[in-house]
Amino acid sequence: MRIDISFLPTLAAVFMLAFARIAAMVMLLPGLGEVNIPVRIKLATALLLTMIVLPLNRQAYQVDLQALSPLVVMMVHEIVIGIVLGATARVTLSALQVAGSVIAQQMGLGFVTAVDPTQGQQGVLIGNFLTMLGVTLLFATDSHHLVIAALSDSYKIFAPGELVPSGDVASLATKAFAAAFKIGLQLSAPFLVFGLVFNIGLGVLARLMPQMQVYFVGAPLSILIGFLIFALVLTAMMGTFLGYFEGVLHELMPR
Repeated sequence: MRIDISFLPTLAAVFMLAFARIAAMVMLLPGLGEVNIPVRIKLATALLLTMIVLPLNRQAYQVDLQALSPLVVMMVHEIVIGIVLGATARVTLSALQVAGSVIAQQMGLGFVTAVDPTQGQQGVLIGNFLTMLGVTLLFATDSHHLVIAALSDSYKIFAPGELVPSGDVASLATKAFAAAFKIGLQLSAPFLVFGLVFNIGLGVLARLMPQMQVYFVGAPLSILIGFLIFALVLTAMMGTFLGYFEGVLHELMPR
């Protein structure tokens, strides 16, 4: 009895191409691409996703093992596509950091910073809290399943072996950054109104009572009222963010 293993080299090449796309995406995904996540866990996750996604999209890869150059070019294309997909999800999450920065400024806590575990750099404390809460909710609400679905459907948008449409990628990046900034401002809108009204009130109070130390009264009061508003609107904020995140992923899925 003879076992035909002639397909193994082609299968190995296809597996490495798919792994390149998925690993590049995983390295940037929120919750998995953080600097404090061990590389082994990232690679193991990418390997598992490759074994899940590849059988569904095996026919998309047309590999010729007789020439090395096309394989190298295809590998680079796959890595670029993975980076685009992962960066889109990462930029989407940055809306929470934008909202947190605006909220902190309006509450007078813009100087309170800590290391952002999702970025590995300094960030305002409220922004860090919102980012961590957002990542937690993405997994708690099974939104990460949409990420896997978008990854599988990406083969219909970015077919292996075809040139990456630079115009579409640039448009996607522009829309992602603009939408993240827009949603960040929308999430922090109640605090923008609060900051405007509160500071106008302090200005009027300072004119009416010049001898009063307005700053020493206003600073703790601003923090107190700000946290009360934060507690009231937090649920609505995160619900809006989850809807926005799911909308971005649905845009990556061809209808």
